[in-house]
Amino acid sequence: IYQKNKDLFYNALVDMGYECVEPGGAFYLFPKALEEDANAFCEKAKEYDLLIRTLGDSFGCPGYVRISYCVPTETYRKSLPLFKKLIDDYRK
Repeated sequence: IYQKNKDLFYNALVDMGYECVEPGGAFYLFPKALEEDANAFCEKAKEYDLLIRTLGDSFGCPGYVRISYCVPTETYRKSLPLFKKLIDDYRK
């Protein structure tokens, strides 16, 4: 299930235009924040009902955020339209 979640989430975010570090083993995806301040990006994501609380800085990935993919697959499916709205608004 973790491989399915990783593939679904990673591929969808990359297709939307997010820059992501593809995981090599753990249960975390590291998308690049859509602005220089990753914390501000996390705060902006809350406006889209996306709770991203872990900054990549603590894991050697400054400017990125860490998102776990060991939750039910349906959670990701529901979040994908929200991630799309978020990136579209940054592109405006």
